Amino acid sequence: MAKMAASVVETGEDAFRKIFKLYKRRTPPPDFNDVIDFSKCVTNDKIFPVKLDSAAVRDSDAAKVGLHPVQDWKAFNLQGYPGFIFITNPFRRGSQPFWVRQCLKTYPQKPNVCNLDMHMSPTDTQDIWTKSVPNLSCLSVGKREPRTLLERLRWVTLGYHYNWNSKTYSANHYTPFPSELHLLSSQIATACGFTGFNAEAGILNYYRSDSSLGIHVDESELDHSRPLLSFSFGQSAIFLLGGTHRQDTPTAMYMHSGDVMIMSGQSRLLYHAVPRIVPANQEVAALEPGQCSWEGGAVVEQVSEEDWTVCSRYIHSSRINMTVRQVLGQGQSFPEIPPLPGHIEEHQEDNTKRKRYSDSPYTEET
Repeated sequence: MAKMAASVVETGEDAFRKIFKLYKRRTPPPDFNDVIDFSKCVTNDKIFPVKLDSAAVRDSDAAKVGLHPVQDWKAFNLQGYPGFIFITNPFRRGSQPFWVRQCLKTYPQKPNVCNLDMHMSPTDTQDIWTKSVPNLSCLSVGKREPRTLLERLRWVTLGYHYNWNSKTYSANHYTPFPSELHLLSSQIATACGFTGFNAEAGILNYYRSDSSLGIHVDESELDHSRPLLSFSFGQSAIFLLGGTHRQDTPTAMYMHSGDVMIMSGQSRLLYHAVPRIVPANQEVAALEPGQCSWEGGAVVEQVSEEDWTVCSRYIHSSRINMTVRQVLGQGQSFPEIPPLPGHIEEHQEDNTKRKRYSDSPYTEET
């Protein structure tokens, strides 16, 4: 990565933006040789394995959420990024389809919030899955049908709902966080040394083949001592991890289906972005549900053939990313914000601004 960065970044330039544009470029396509691929399990002076706490999570508890025993996980650290942990697909074969289905069928449902709510009525977004199934369940012949609601989905928020305009969370905009996702996040965090992690907010991003996620820092949570967890499903992505300043040259890495990233400690507030989605047909083909046997008490369950037909068609050209956060530290509460004068006019202005984010979770870099 250093060799490529040196060739495209000049003194005084925004190094991150330059690399972002490089990997986003379509013609000519960029050279991907410098992109780190943790799935190849290659260790060097930049990548080194990290030993997780296999005793902290019982094998039976890991299995309940579709994970392999912690001792079988392959986890890595990156030189220069203290607190960053990359786990290559710790999911048991046949369990990813459950999480894909949750992201497509369950989590977009009310009372959760999605980008379509910004310009559609609540009744129109009441059951995105059911309204989309007819067109996604059968192959289109001839004229291309209009995009379904599911295909127009760009983001969903869970728990404490993130406000894209003020970039804040609030106590009065909350719905119950999904218990199964809370349990999955707790198992991952505990194995990485973060006992007591409390999943309170989630942002799901839905990427089409030409989507990207702009350069940003996740700093809206009130407690930055707790990690940010990121789960990837479907197509692969190029992920850029930078420093505390945009002048810091980022490191490029692949995120494949099933991969998990943990940003904590000094890496919790680093700039990062996703400039490009890349095809991953081999990884997606391995997602087929098959016949799986789940132990008693498991939250993961078999996905029906009908549901998987829709999910499979979606992820063969798309990527889903779940990020889970703890918003409040122990004893913390949200600050009371007095209403501003002229709040009615400001709310109307907000509705206009919100449309900027209706099709993209963050402002994209160009």
